[in-house]
Amino acid sequence: MNTVLIIGAKSDIAKALAHAYAANHSHLQLAARKVHELERFANDLRIRHQVEVSLHELDITDVTSHQKFYEALTPKPRGVIVAAGYMCEQQLAQQSLEKTLETLNVNFTGAVSLLNAVANDFEARREGFIVGISSVAGDRGRASNYIYGAAKAGFSAYLSGLRNRLYASDVHVMTVKPGFVNTKMTAALTLPATLTAEPHEVAEDILNAQQRGVDILYSKWIWRYIMGIITLIPESLFKKLHL
Repeated sequence: MNTVLIIGAKSDIAKALAHAYAANHSHLQLAARKVHELERFANDLRIRHQVEVSLHELDITDVTSHQKFYEALTPKPRGVIVAAGYMCEQQLAQQSLEKTLETLNVNFTGAVSLLNAVANDFEARREGFIVGISSVAGDRGRASNYIYGAAKAGFSAYLSGLRNRLYASDVHVMTVKPGFVNTKMTAALTLPATLTAEPHEVAEDILNAQQRGVDILYSKWIWRYIMGIITLIPESLFKKLHL
């Protein structure tokens, strides 16, 4: 069986991914802060899907620990999914340097640091897949969430470069750009039902796309067209829309 490492394993999308990959007969390594809180969830995965599940303490923002964290994993995973994410209100982020840095470090700096270690190993082994969960928010800066969007834009650009680098080594890198998803992170927002996915829907999209070797996945699929239109709006008009 393949082993899949899920970073940020306490998020709603990450838990849905754990079920999806376990049902697909993959062993799991779940990494998160206070990872002991996932003990009951891990036991359910083991019983329900008959796979091995190990728990690993990880602070995505502690970049000095990432190399040792990855070196200690046994076995080394064949797939790595970065599902860690943090989003606070834009007003709070722009008024607090601490919140700005937390947004950047969780969504970009920490993910890049960890994936550098993963990429070097996968490149040497000439196998594996990497899935990074970015966001449609990174496709164009908007006044309502541009700090979060900037972090996700950077992550998307990083994944694009990593995809180009690792292609020659037969390592697949996929960028996932969810739109609205019904999770704890968006619980305070009023979301349009027709454009909002459930975590299990996003997880199924990711598994199917990863197995097909897709490079960039929008979930729901309609977001590819929505963001295509948004990115084409001239800046002189876009800045007046208050999005």
